[in-house]
Amino acid sequence: MSETMPEMTPPEINNGALRAPVDPGLLGTAVLDKPGAYEAGSFQSFTLTYTCGRFGIDDSGSLRVAFRFATDQTNPQFDDPQAPGFTEVTASNNAVLQTRFDPKGNIRPWDRTLQIKVVKGFMKEGDTITIRFGVTDQGGPGMRLQTFCESRYEFRVLVDPIATYNFQTLPVQPAISIVPGPPETWVAVVPSTIVPGEPFTLKIKGEDRWGNPSDQVDKRLTVRASQTLSGLPDVIGMTPGRFATEVAGLTADAEGPLAITLHDSDGTPLTSCNPAEVVAAPERRSFWGDLHGQSDETLGTNSAADYFAFGRDRAFLDACAHQGNDFQMTDTFWKDLNKVTAHFDEPGRFVTLPGYEWSGNTALGGDRNVFFPVEGRTMRRSSHALIEDQSDAGTDCHTAGELFEAFAREEEWDVICFAHCGGRYADITLAHDGRFEKSVEVHSAWGTFEWIVQDAFKSGYRVGIIGNSDGHKGRPGASYPGAGWFGAVGGLTCFLMPELTREGLIGCINRRHHYATTGGPSGRMRMELDVTFAQDATLCIDDPALVSDYRSETCTTAMMGDIVHLPGGDAQLDFTVSAASPVRRIDIFNGTDHLECIRSFTDEAPGNRIGVLWEGAEYRGRFRAVPWDGSAHFEGSTIRDVVPVNFFNRDKTLDMPDARTLNWQSVTTGNLAGFIATLEDSTAGTLEIRTALINETVALSDIGYDDTVLDASDILPRGMRLFRLPDENSHRTVSITRSFTPQEGRDNPFYIRVTLEDGTQGWTSPVYVLRSV
Repeated sequence: MSETMPEMTPPEINNGALRAPVDPGLLGTAVLDKPGAYEAGSFQSFTLTYTCGRFGIDDSGSLRVAFRFATDQTNPQFDDPQAPGFTEVTASNNAVLQTRFDPKGNIRPWDRTLQIKVVKGFMKEGDTITIRFGVTDQGGPGMRLQTFCESRYEFRVLVDPIATYNFQTLPVQPAISIVPGPPETWVAVVPSTIVPGEPFTLKIKGEDRWGNPSDQVDKRLTVRASQTLSGLPDVIGMTPGRFATEVAGLTADAEGPLAITLHDSDGTPLTSCNPAEVVAAPERRSFWGDLHGQSDETLGTNSAADYFAFGRDRAFLDACAHQGNDFQMTDTFWKDLNKVTAHFDEPGRFVTLPGYEWSGNTALGGDRNVFFPVEGRTMRRSSHALIEDQSDAGTDCHTAGELFEAFAREEEWDVICFAHCGGRYADITLAHDGRFEKSVEVHSAWGTFEWIVQDAFKSGYRVGIIGNSDGHKGRPGASYPGAGWFGAVGGLTCFLMPELTREGLIGCINRRHHYATTGGPSGRMRMELDVTFAQDATLCIDDPALVSDYRSETCTTAMMGDIVHLPGGDAQLDFTVSAASPVRRIDIFNGTDHLECIRSFTDEAPGNRIGVLWEGAEYRGRFRAVPWDGSAHFEGSTIRDVVPVNFFNRDKTLDMPDARTLNWQSVTTGNLAGFIATLEDSTAGTLEIRTALINETVALSDIGYDDTVLDASDILPRGMRLFRLPDENSHRTVSITRSFTPQEGRDNPFYIRVTLEDGTQGWTSPVYVLRSV
């Protein structure tokens, strides 16, 4: 495939001005003292000098320096010269300036804004305003740059010279580039399904401390595989200047599990590949995708072309899609985005879907992801909120119900939608149409949202379960929280389909043949769910609730996502999970009913490892974060070792000031975090927990393999779990078999949630077993 990108129109800028009353050439200039490339997350200092243009700045006029929504850099602050982000602002003519930082001070995506107002005096042409970001004169560390890479990171300057509050952007903007640091962790990926004798590729990258693929890798790696692989070299060289290394043309001959580990030149283990299975003539293969994220043409980082290239070449995805907020996507960008998705779609290597995020207000239905099988379709926006050209406003659909009605009216039966919870959560009880809305998104970088799955079951919907990143940092498929208040890694979906094509992907989604994970280092777990029936059943290829003359065939087994009519008899559930981290628990559900929790180690001798996890969200909306800052004190026992769980945000830390105490800063947004502590004696003494929501003292002898739940639920579930683990849990592959009698008069959506020791979770799409159609 040619790597020559189609020509794209430069992004259209909406800076909030009613019109442009001033010739841009008369607005003045802004320059940085140190343009160049800087390491992501590093502390730096910059001086930005604005020189007034022809009109100067009148009394009560203002200057803004705005940064993009997604940035997690240190905010400017003016009170503590020894703290990060200390900023000084001065005028060359001694005019009095008022300064403040407002995270929502400008039109998105340039909303993080340093506001500078002339409150006494005025400025004339040639006068300057000097802004020193990250002042270190009095002991401050500087300003920490954002933790993710950006080829052009702007200090966007806007000016209101005539004091009309009509801000205009300068024609030339000061900018730097933000680049990765040296590698600290390693990632190795192979296909989850491998066919004997068929070539496959091993892909390797080093990530810096913030999760950015590093181009500073200089290593010689040795590889160990659980079986002989043709074409596998003894040593793999990784050289500076490359963000990833691919070893192509490998083949395996023996069926069964395949494990690959990478080692440093001295033999030190660095990482292991995701679990893989070598299978002869598989009916379906496992392909990994992230279908939800944005680029800098809307609310994200770097271009749409960079976005897809990252997903393919640095996150090692098989499938990817772009989901820009519709109210910000101009017709020009929509056409350009269609060119990009068409360019990157390459059957057998990397599949893309054109689409957008219908971003209606919560009261009107909330966010929905919309995907098309081909380019060139009409974008039916929720509004034109940030689009000046209103000529096509007649195609807008202000509610989710109107959106579904428009698809049906125009006979666009091939449209696919997901219900998503981001800033605006999808209210599927208000609007849902199973003809188009195929799945609900249980996890993204915004958190974990099992309540949306429960909403679907309570409403009688038959949906699949999906995970994506909804990333804004330009890293689809490898979306880490960085700094700030995000605490979750972006999710992934494993699509079970015969081939890697658009047609295969669309068919897979329509049949719900997929499962979701919370992503991260152990996110590519293998999960297989099959249900076998005691008597002949009917597999409904179409949903009988939606199609009266649905297609069907006789069956005795079903896979995740299938809808089956079983007139009588029991159903046997067979489930296997293989993961890079030990399995902690497997939970079986029938819709909203929790049927069983299975732990593979319950019969083992009591161990000295104690787990403490906190989880939950404040409510469904945007400000859902639960602060869990707190401490744990072990009285009567000492800590030998402690392992943090889901501490992905480097601003949130777990510290051990002494051998009995742990302190932490943590936040959850529906997901979970915590620690596993290994004690000298886990049966003696007590555990004292102190947080804003929970203050409890528990005898260590009372903590068993079953979870002790300390509940602090309010609008949504939230609380802490205490549990015991064996000294060593070697169960990375677990298989279970259970029999159930489906209930009469209701759907029976049998599905499974897996939780690993490292905090990674996965959800199968349900098998819907019906007693009556």
